[in-house]
Amino acid sequence: MQTQSRQPLTAPIRRKRFAQVAVFFMAWIAIICGRLVWIQLVKHHDWVERAAKQQQRTFEVAPRRGVLYDRNLRELAVTVLAESVYAVPSELGDNRENVADIISGIVHVDPTDTFTARGSILARLNASRNFAWIARKLTPEQVQRIRELNLKGVYLQKEYKRFYPNSDLASQTLGYVGMDDTGLGGLEREFEDELHGAPGHVLTAVDAKRHALGSEEREPLPGENLVLTIDTNIQHIAERALDAQMEKMKAAHGTVVVQDPHTGQILALAIAPRYNPNDLKHQDPSILKNLAVSDVYEPGSTFKLLTYASAIDGAGVQPTDIVDCQGGAFTLFGRTLHDDKSDHFGRVTVKYALEHSSDVGAAKMALKLGNQRFYDYIRSFGFGDRSGIELPSETRGLLRPPKKWDAPSILSISIGQEVGVTPIQLVTMVSTIANGGTYLPPHVLLNASDYVKGDPRLQPAAFHPTTSLPAKLPDGAHRVISELTAAKMRDIMEGVVVEGTGKKAALNGYSAGGKTGTANKVDPVTHTYSHTKLVASFAGIAPVNNPAISIAVVIDTPTVGSRYGAETSAPVFQQVAQEVLEYLGVPHDRPLHPVKPGDEPAHPAAELAEDAPSEETGDLAALFAEANALPADDPLHGDQTATAKPVQTAQVVSTPTSSSKAAAIFAALPDKIMQAFREHGGSSFMPEEANVRPMPKPQPSTTVRSDGAVVVDASRKVAVPVFDGSALRTVIEKAGVAGLRVQPVGSGLAREQMPAAGTMVPVGTEVVVRFGR
Repeated sequence: MQTQSRQPLTAPIRRKRFAQVAVFFMAWIAIICGRLVWIQLVKHHDWVERAAKQQQRTFEVAPRRGVLYDRNLRELAVTVLAESVYAVPSELGDNRENVADIISGIVHVDPTDTFTARGSILARLNASRNFAWIARKLTPEQVQRIRELNLKGVYLQKEYKRFYPNSDLASQTLGYVGMDDTGLGGLEREFEDELHGAPGHVLTAVDAKRHALGSEEREPLPGENLVLTIDTNIQHIAERALDAQMEKMKAAHGTVVVQDPHTGQILALAIAPRYNPNDLKHQDPSILKNLAVSDVYEPGSTFKLLTYASAIDGAGVQPTDIVDCQGGAFTLFGRTLHDDKSDHFGRVTVKYALEHSSDVGAAKMALKLGNQRFYDYIRSFGFGDRSGIELPSETRGLLRPPKKWDAPSILSISIGQEVGVTPIQLVTMVSTIANGGTYLPPHVLLNASDYVKGDPRLQPAAFHPTTSLPAKLPDGAHRVISELTAAKMRDIMEGVVVEGTGKKAALNGYSAGGKTGTANKVDPVTHTYSHTKLVASFAGIAPVNNPAISIAVVIDTPTVGSRYGAETSAPVFQQVAQEVLEYLGVPHDRPLHPVKPGDEPAHPAAELAEDAPSEETGDLAALFAEANALPADDPLHGDQTATAKPVQTAQVVSTPTSSSKAAAIFAALPDKIMQAFREHGGSSFMPEEANVRPMPKPQPSTTVRSDGAVVVDASRKVAVPVFDGSALRTVIEKAGVAGLRVQPVGSGLAREQMPAAGTMVPVGTEVVVRFGR
């Protein structure tokens, strides 16, 4: 029997292998699909970003920074185009050191500039693959040399660069910017968001060889333009006068502030020394601060203006009242207050006491008010709080509430001790008196606009002095003293310049009023007054009856001459006020006198001594404690910088200019009756009948210049009529006949006037008349 041969079992084997292969391919497909899902779905965004980085380049385009204009639309800070050089390190390969060597030899011209040094450039090239700055904002010559090298991986980029066409003019006010055009100081910092604008972007596609294939661009939005209240010409006048006096007196610092008293606008804010914001890296950091708002000093005798104004307004004191200065020494609360050693005042008028800067007289004025009322007036004048001016790092100043005063504090504060003020606060106080008694917050910003110079929608706002407040007062404005009190204070301030310590502030062809001040500086380490370092100041207005400008001058640490405010700061006021009034075309209200070069009135040493620093009676420990207690955002918080203590002394003993008849009458009255009489507003001055002269008939005394300005012939004067008991209509008619203007206060019949009846004044003078029933 034959047996059949076994057939090989190939079919099952083939099926098994097929199954294995199929499983393998299925797994492979699953892996591929999973990977595709991972890449296309899960990691899609990451791969798109990687592709964009390889195929595209994105550049941020800086916006054009807004322009800073003065009120006449003169450019104070502009933005110009400059070119910077950068590299793509991945394109340089191993050539980075050579590139750093070559380019640093072109751009590193300043040994103090570490950014363009070879080592810094190489470090930036090694730290990045796609972008690294080599040098920023180069000169045209440097740009041309780099362009001629045609280095691979090195490119030029246009950027905006801040430029200040007037160099250091108003530098602390304007401020400065960093390399990326970010505001770091002054108005540039305060209005960074408005000035900076919104950046744009440029998106460029490149091929494998980095050749540009096309680009998309989003335009940047330029910043807003700011129009300031500063007048470049007035700023230049102030800086020139300040620089000359700083050089003459060899002083450390100086500040001059010129303000429009009827709007609060700052016309000039000069600080010395200044810096050039176009070359910031070579400037001393210590001079970048705006001393007008961030530093304080003890104001000294200039603060007596506030003391006397408060007493006249709130305690019924009259300029003709008698104040007993007790021979120049006054003891109260265990402390003795002295006038200058050369002054031994007895019974003098209130007006005379302020004209000759009696410390005793000022202290007695403050005592009439009491602690709380005196403090309320100080706060109402703007001290102890920020003014709100549009400048960064403004301090509140130093002013303790009455509950923290020692018993003698009212004596010290009345003469400008135990209180710290800024020059901005000081000039605003004087403006309050000048404008009739209304506090107006100071400001340097006129408006912000998207328009540029040349656009008819942006017009200059040239300054023209006014004699009245705006119809709508700004936020923060409030009445401090009455218009009649302000008129009386302006009359006394003129006496300071004509008869008192401020003779060197006298103008030619214009009336002027003000107050001198001299302060011992405070040693921040020992908390004691320095006997060698002073701060000299002067605060004043011009013209007196219709003030056009208010000026504060503060000079820190003069080292030549008497160093007092009368010798150091008053001449700066004189030069600035004279030139500014003439520049503005303000009509003269006093006769013009020919002035010879080098002509300067002589002042006896006794007069200069009246402006010497007051005796050091202030509680400095309390003052420093107040500085440490300020809020953390105040620049003085915990910063025990030296403050200045004002020095002023009382005046030569003199009897008031009352008639012998009046003196005999008042001498016969008991002291209690005289005291009550004065406390209720009575005057110790009685004019002789012979002093009452008939009013001369006014003659035409004005001419119109070719530029439209009205010029008053100051040699033609008229007597102020008697308005007492007259109705408003009668007063206006009498004033009109005399050629005078009237500022009425109240209603009813005329009860009081300033200037007084019979006073000879130029035609056009404004007379303040108080009416009552």
